Amino acid sequence: MDAITLLKCLGDATRLRILLLTLEESELCVCELVEALDLSQPKISRHLALMKTAKLLSDRRQGQWIHYRINEALPKWALSIIDSAAEGYQEELTLDKARLANMGDRPERVINCCHND
Repeated sequence: MDAITLLKCLGDATRLRILLLTLEESELCVCELVEALDLSQPKISRHLALMKTAKLLSDRRQGQWIHYRINEALPKWALSIIDSAAEGYQEELTLDKARLANMGDRPERVINCCHND
């Protein structure tokens, strides 16, 4: 991870929203991000792939579902920049979290989104 790659990722509003929401929630699947960001699945998946290639996110498979989280190997300076970006993006993050909360608790979310694909 280098500063240019990180800043390029953070420079896109969709990727910033995904990154901040994932940091806040610890782990999210594509369908949760689709609901929270109110964007299409292909758009979310494209941004997730870019962030995974940039090593900002890691994933784990649970059956046919893939859950994304912040890469634990990110250097402290990168996490510091992400935390600073979050401070300036609270209004948008609050709206995204509210849409995610409308899905209910995680077990309910998994039933509502991951099993309907």
